[in-house]
Amino acid sequence: MSRHADEADSGDVLTIPNALSVLRLVLIPVFLWLVLGPRADGLAAAVLMFLGVSDYLDGYLARRLRQTSVLGAILDPVADRLYILAVVVGLGLREIIPLWLVVALPLRDVLLWLLVPFLRRKGYTALPVHFLGKAATAALLYAFPLLLLGAGDSTLAVACRVLGWAFALWGVGMYWWAGVLYAWQVRRLLVPEDAEVRVGHG
Repeated sequence: MSRHADEADSGDVLTIPNALSVLRLVLIPVFLWLVLGPRADGLAAAVLMFLGVSDYLDGYLARRLRQTSVLGAILDPVADRLYILAVVVGLGLREIIPLWLVVALPLRDVLLWLLVPFLRRKGYTALPVHFLGKAATAALLYAFPLLLLGAGDSTLAVACRVLGWAFALWGVGMYWWAGVLYAWQVRRLLVPEDAEVRVGHG
């Protein structure tokens, strides 16, 4: 959890990680067009794979090159959330994934965003980030291209579909569990332990 911009090393805007984040944002509507327009599933899956790799490179280069920034701290999670929203909408409209999955992932993000105003009252600018949340996002980044490539009857498509659902189910479970942990951390910030102790002995 960052209070204001304490976690950012600089206020630079023109950095390689920020450029990757912007590129990811630009490619999201491109993916939607490919999967809903010409239904070029191979190209759409390639875009998703690039988005997944760039998500990793974004964070890696920010640390390696010491190019973390306030803008980057905002762009990276926004790109992740928009990626997930765009993919579940696109695959949902194509009926590649069921309605419950289309609803489950955005719903968690909506519930967490409702906590942001409470955080701002305490001077915090973002929800906490921990390994489980990153692991959940990584699993989903693997799942979505596989599910898209699994939309067929060939042996390869069946294999992709099985692997895709394995990653998707793990990803959804971790995604929601991470959301519970985020909410718990927010509660600990809003209600300090000493206040809980006073209430308990009151």
